[in-house]
Amino acid sequence: MSRFAPLLKIAKTKREPLLKTSNALRLVNGIADEFPGLTLDQFNSHFQLQFFTAELLPYKEELIRSIVEIWNPLYLVSKYRLDPDGKKLESPLIVTEIGESLSSSTEVQEGQARFVVDLKDTINPGLFLDMRDIRIEIGSRSTSKTLLNLFSYTCSFAVHARLGGATKVTNVDISSKILEKGRANYQLNGLTCLPGEFFKGSSFEYLEYANKKGLRFDGIVLDPPSFARNKNGVFNVREHLQECVALGANLLNPKGFFMVSSNYSGFTPESVAEASLTTIQRKVGKARLVWAKSQGPDFPGHGSMKESCLSAALIERL
Repeated sequence: MSRFAPLLKIAKTKREPLLKTSNALRLVNGIADEFPGLTLDQFNSHFQLQFFTAELLPYKEELIRSIVEIWNPLYLVSKYRLDPDGKKLESPLIVTEIGESLSSSTEVQEGQARFVVDLKDTINPGLFLDMRDIRIEIGSRSTSKTLLNLFSYTCSFAVHARLGGATKVTNVDISSKILEKGRANYQLNGLTCLPGEFFKGSSFEYLEYANKKGLRFDGIVLDPPSFARNKNGVFNVREHLQECVALGANLLNPKGFFMVSSNYSGFTPESVAEASLTTIQRKVGKARLVWAKSQGPDFPGHGSMKESCLSAALIERL
């Protein structure tokens, strides 16, 4: 038996209760699971290893043998995220270890929703696992509501919201390719794409447009990347997050909710909650913090490493 197998079995046992909710989860989260600089994610029968440091690289083949022994994956890739500045995230080295390269796509289940993921599609396969519990909660809060989903990526929040009874979700993303994947996720879940549900453009562009038009929403989801470049300039979450919150607050109906999140390592759940609550109160008056939280139980070690630093807050306008 490999030296890694006992540790992997412990990590698997800890996470087995989560399989009742989803077959997409993080199985190993770095040093918190005694695997420094390494993560292992499961997407149904597809798995991905990610190396954030070189410490375990010499043992990659032994790790793969242990993964096969315990999970017998249909497909496995290794992704190399060794650049400390994160500048190569859009073109990382990705190696297919098990399976055929053309078989990199699969479907996963998350609560009542289903999503398409592709493990060879840059560094991000199409679903951020650390947001699973928050997506499910947003779905449960969305009955008979209209939502604005900023930086929508593949529209996973929107799928949960529509399945939860939302009347309409406006998804905003700068990439037409990404929005097409959102439409595919709608189709996979039997959802009709309503007029105006997909807006190609920057979230700032949409927020300014919506403010001019006097649009209003019952819920807003703001889950931006830490850094993004487009034709209008550069988005830096450290500098621009609260600017987005301020513009969004004007669009929020009374009793509406605003979910703000970021993976920037300089934030904490408490700091995001405090700053966002202050911004919303300044713009619309009374509001309350519902919760401030980080990842679910498959992401231990929050704040102590690059691969685990989600900060999120839910605020309700009164």
